[in-house]
Amino acid sequence: MPLKLHWTSDVTPEKHGAEVVVAGWVWELRDLGRVKFLVVRDREGFVQVTLKAGKTPEHLLKMFGELNREDVVLVRGVVEASKIAKSGVEIFPSEITVLNKAKPLPLDIWSESPDLATRLRWRSVDLKRPRNLAIFSFASDVLKAIRGVLYEEKFVEVFTPKIIVTSTEGGAELFPVLYFERVAYLSQSPQLYKEQLTASLERVFEIGPAYRAEKHNTDFHLNEFISVDAEAAFMNYWDIMGLLEKIVHRLAEVAASAAERLRAVGISPLELPRSKIPRVEYGEAVDKLRQMGYSVSWGDDLTVEMQKSLMKLYGPVYFIVDFPAALRPFYTKRKEGELSESYDLIINGLEIASGATRIHRRDELEEEMRRRGLDPRLFESHLSVFDYGMPPHAGFGLGFNRLVTALLNLDNVRHATLYPRDRYRVEP
Repeated sequence: MPLKLHWTSDVTPEKHGAEVVVAGWVWELRDLGRVKFLVVRDREGFVQVTLKAGKTPEHLLKMFGELNREDVVLVRGVVEASKIAKSGVEIFPSEITVLNKAKPLPLDIWSESPDLATRLRWRSVDLKRPRNLAIFSFASDVLKAIRGVLYEEKFVEVFTPKIIVTSTEGGAELFPVLYFERVAYLSQSPQLYKEQLTASLERVFEIGPAYRAEKHNTDFHLNEFISVDAEAAFMNYWDIMGLLEKIVHRLAEVAASAAERLRAVGISPLELPRSKIPRVEYGEAVDKLRQMGYSVSWGDDLTVEMQKSLMKLYGPVYFIVDFPAALRPFYTKRKEGELSESYDLIINGLEIASGATRIHRRDELEEEMRRRGLDPRLFESHLSVFDYGMPPHAGFGLGFNRLVTALLNLDNVRHATLYPRDRYRVEP
């Protein structure tokens, strides 16, 4: 099998005179008679292959006429700097190998014309678009940056079970799974496991799938999504917000590095702050929204529209802190009265991360469960851990697909998900 030695991004004017071996897909074919152009696409971009009568071997000129868009090819040739070629460089081939032929595609990937439903139906083909290649390459860089910050802060990456026997958050709808002779459920969060792990590993994080059997049908909800979860012993919610702030600052660098490629495919990344992120008390946010004319009461959840309106006051990234305890899960530590030590991180109007200081004493946790109508006996395997030295701890859960959606100003989370799973979509 021929070996790909260079990405298209490696083929630069500085390589003038060097031999390269690139491989990818036929993106464009232009026949001008004695000069023919073959544009090859790979994950990193495009490169022009130029065939000239009298310079290119005759059998390659003949082969050109047999090529189709999206054929898989390998090209060996010499690089020449060019003032005419779009990228400032071209390859004059000595060898072209067709690795596989392509049939006509079921949708047009050379324009934005197909609707989202059609594109998702043929998702593997749709992912060939340069726009999608830029989105998911950026998403990978975002994950790398998040991991980098967490490792620097001495977090340990873990993997917790996704098949569970009871609800993590009490009352959230679950997908049942037939697990041998019993019924189990798909996990909607690693919350309880990551709390337990603070009693040994102290600082842990997990990046993995989560499942919510909620009958949403919105642009920003999925039933299977990638969740970034972290939990740390001997920290409170202010410490965790500081950690998330470091992550946002690192993501600002990632977005700046990717800006040129993203803009080339029509995406304008959000400009993230590199300074301190505002912390807005929930009560203050409600008051400001009322002043803007919204009908909202203390104790109400805030909508995406409301959160976008608050951007006018606090910028594109801000925290809302000290939510009413009734709005938060049972394991959230109360602050005073009806408030809790909790927060949401809002980016571009979307709730991206949510977290809190957790209750770390068993008697307080059981009391909070009963207050919410939960039976502590159903959580005995979790509660028993609190008998053997559970430290104070806090953490966050972050929706990764929604984060990419917000950072890239996308209008639907499905654009930031390789193979979306929602209420009406379970394939491909």
